[in-house]
Amino acid sequence: MSLNKLGFLYKTLVLEHAKAPHHFVKQLPQDGQTVTLHNPTCGDTINLAAKIDHGKLTNVCFNGSGCTISQASASMMTDTLNNKTVDQARDLIAAFSTLAMGGSVSEEQEKGLQDAAVMATVAEFPTRIKCATLAWHAMGQLIKDHEQQ
Repeated sequence: MSLNKLGFLYKTLVLEHAKAPHHFVKQLPQDGQTVTLHNPTCGDTINLAAKIDHGKLTNVCFNGSGCTISQASASMMTDTLNNKTVDQARDLIAAFSTLAMGGSVSEEQEKGLQDAAVMATVAEFPTRIKCATLAWHAMGQLIKDHEQQ
């Protein structure tokens, strides 16, 4: 895909997800795992919830506040990881982190990331990488916390 088309797609999807975030809830459900992460660099906060039942993530949702990139990325993450197994989620979290840092991933991983794959362009703006990865780190922490119970 040309850089112009990728830039347009990035802007379009980020704005779409930021204006109307998917799986954004005013109050997190109490019947699952929750985690809160904060990015002190820019003030973004993500409150994330999910159920993990029989190794599968369901009811992935979030709330919090932050910049357009962090909110859009959280929305994309919930779309991507809802109804995935924990192993699939780990793989996609790692793939997203790799893309955000400017690395490359397999075609299968890129396809699995859905809309979130366009966030690869955030690597061009190092100060925004933490914004884009906050929700994904939160999900990694949520999974880790669940496994330590």
